[in-house]
Amino acid sequence: MLELTAADLVVLSLLTERPMHGHELNRELLRREVQDWAGVSRPQVYYSLRKLAAGGLISVVPPGSRAGKEAASLNPTQGPERTTWASTARGQRALARQLAEPEWAEQRPPPPFLTWLALSTHADPSVVRRQLGRRRAFLEREIAKERQTLAAINRDQGEMVPVARLMVRLAIRQFEAELGWLGEVTKELESGELYSRS
Repeated sequence: MLELTAADLVVLSLLTERPMHGHELNRELLRREVQDWAGVSRPQVYYSLRKLAAGGLISVVPPGSRAGKEAASLNPTQGPERTTWASTARGQRALARQLAEPEWAEQRPPPPFLTWLALSTHADPSVVRRQLGRRRAFLEREIAKERQTLAAINRDQGEMVPVARLMVRLAIRQFEAELGWLGEVTKELESGELYSRS
């Protein structure tokens, strides 16, 4: 069985929604701000297309077919050199099988900031204060950005809108919770409880 990465699954999922070519896939990933939830780069899209095609999980949509005409009508500037792809029945089964794997619900990847916090006992207190300030500013920017994203999603249409709305609400809540927790970290740092240096 073909081992599928997160990037492969994202590409396969978009092609299950509707046929697209590589350039259009990249535009759709930008529109959906995939870098915030899956981190798929432009080169990964083309690598995934080749891999999925070789595995029979996607296939070329003939330009004269109904699906090809629909794809062309959605993107009339496609150009003759662009190949439009769609998921196959085998690809849809593979996607469904991968999404049923337990590790999707049972992972706990370490956030880099927690790794930094664990190692920060070896940093100068002024560096720790500066990094905590950077993290606070980052969280505040992300909350503002996600609120703008949520407003844009609420104006959008499509089958992914309810899921996107839930994902962005979760991101906002996580950032807000971390911001509150960061206040506790700062308080403990200032009181001298955080690091006991001899």
